Amino acid sequence: MNSTAASRALIIAFLTLLAAVPVTQCVVEWRRGETPGVLRVFLERPTRASLASFERSLEDASVTARTLRPWMQAAQFFALNDGGAKVHVGRNGWMFYTPGVNAITQRRQPGESTARDAIAAVTAFRDTLAARGIRLIVMPVPNKESVYPQWLSSGSEPPKRIIYPDTREFFDGCAAAGVEVVDLFARYREISRFPYYLRQDTHWSPHGIEAAAQAVAERIGTRGKARFETRAVTVDAHGDLVKMLQSPVIESGLTPEHIETTQIPGTSTLTAPVLVLGDSFSRIFQTDEPRDAGFIAHLARQLGHPVASLVNDGGASTLVRQELFRRPELLVTAKVVLWEFTERDLRLGMEGWQIVPLPPTTSLTPP
Repeated sequence: MNSTAASRALIIAFLTLLAAVPVTQCVVEWRRGETPGVLRVFLERPTRASLASFERSLEDASVTARTLRPWMQAAQFFALNDGGAKVHVGRNGWMFYTPGVNAITQRRQPGESTARDAIAAVTAFRDTLAARGIRLIVMPVPNKESVYPQWLSSGSEPPKRIIYPDTREFFDGCAAAGVEVVDLFARYREISRFPYYLRQDTHWSPHGIEAAAQAVAERIGTRGKARFETRAVTVDAHGDLVKMLQSPVIESGLTPEHIETTQIPGTSTLTAPVLVLGDSFSRIFQTDEPRDAGFIAHLARQLGHPVASLVNDGGASTLVRQELFRRPELLVTAKVVLWEFTERDLRLGMEGWQIVPLPPTTSLTPP
């Protein structure tokens, strides 16, 4: 074959490959009885927003992309240690949440919150609770990479202090304002044979949960006399970081994480002297598998009495307090409010750090 014929063959093959994707998509949609999505561009006025939406809809609906993407992601993951936009692949099987990594390693972006915003919200919340005789304790949960930077990259070492300047500013601001803070950063720097976080998940491990519950119970000080039944349970599951990869091929190629924890039934109640406001760190193992084995259960065991809770995944900076405004019954018997939120919320908290009032006292009636 001469060079001209070879060039023509390559051009034809290239054009055929380009045409195959839209033609295949149109055929599939036609056989489903659907109008081909590519025609949508002619049905709307072309604007920057409509064209961007059109492009996203084509990508989401693409049969070829859905078929090939998991395999391409698997190739990137296993060959290049590339977890895409949400997952940072670390060392020795450790994975990290990329937005969390970015929050402590990159410059603040327009619209993101500051430590001053968080301090103002925390101080205002403390004051409104104190006016009703309720004590506030704040517990920022460290980002996983703040505890284990050595598994994030080979050039890092275990931290000797809080890494992120905004977190240090938050602690300093709370100390100056007299806000009680549980310092899990110091607790998690203690050497332990068990990790404080799960390798494949953004959240803490059962050992991290127990350490946090013990630290909070020590801060609260008072103890009840209730004794709860406990039973050892195990869970073999992929973490949320594996799920974020959205690739069954990767998931089938990774061994589920083996988790041993303690289940403590009967520790959660509607009203109690201690109310926990939190996010997914308060939810994991508590209301999902294996249930009654999360932070709330372990805190109740440490305190010796049931604990009330209000949890909003990803919304601990503002949304959970807005929900508390709509749930006044939770404050009827509360003497202590523990506010748990993750470190990255100092910058990335959903709805920022708004000043949220408590519900009026006229609505505080027993359930």
